[in-house]
Amino acid sequence: MSKSRRDWTREESILAFNLYCKIPFGQISSRNPRIIELSKHINRTPSALSMKMGNLARLDPALQSRNVQGLSHGSKLDKEIWEEFYNNWEDLAYRSELLIDKFSIPRDLDEIKEIKKPVKTESLKQVRIRLIQSFFRTTVLSGYNYTCAVCQIGTKQLLNASHIIPWSVNKEHRADPRNGISLCALHDRAFDRGLISFDEHYKTIISRQLSQNSLKKHNEMYRIAFIKIEGKKISLPNRFKPDPNALEYHRKNIFCG
Repeated sequence: MSKSRRDWTREESILAFNLYCKIPFGQISSRNPRIIELSKHINRTPSALSMKMGNLARLDPALQSRNVQGLSHGSKLDKEIWEEFYNNWEDLAYRSELLIDKFSIPRDLDEIKEIKKPVKTESLKQVRIRLIQSFFRTTVLSGYNYTCAVCQIGTKQLLNASHIIPWSVNKEHRADPRNGISLCALHDRAFDRGLISFDEHYKTIISRQLSQNSLKKHNEMYRIAFIKIEGKKISLPNRFKPDPNALEYHRKNIFCG
């Protein structure tokens, strides 16, 4: 049977969604090396896989809000997979990462470094956490095209996928990319410690502590990194825009004010 004619299986669709999350939207193409690689392992053509990802894109609320449309066709299974991820990110993220290993699909170097090779004494719970964290990081950073939402620095090694609601607080949001923001190491630390946050219009707010320190310190780096960003709107991702409710939680429970 032709690679492109046979029906898509559930596992193949989950793998397609996993890759959809990890590739910047503008790079979804039959010429993309990662699409070519995955297509080999699921016995599909690169064109069929990129079309599948385009069908998934039509269901993406972030793209719909920007009047960006994916392909007009799609299956009932596409919608089912999309809704399952949206309703249970942690479970589907974990299962999709397991499928990558089941199908012996190569990971990119950043994912390999993030996951690392498990040791024999590692529990299944620890393996699950590592895989979920890897999925979350790659999905969030790719949504921002691997740049910091605040300062636009684009060096991968300096970027973190920052949880808005901390990992330990709410299990339902652990793997949800809408609970993440791509931030450089400096702004990630400030966000984590409640020194900066973002208002309902996605504009940066800084704590009184930072403002007061600016009166005492005249370091140019300090002014550029913090004082000059106050009131400026962050760069938003091309999908999975930060959840307003999560940002409200951060402002009320973590931000120092």
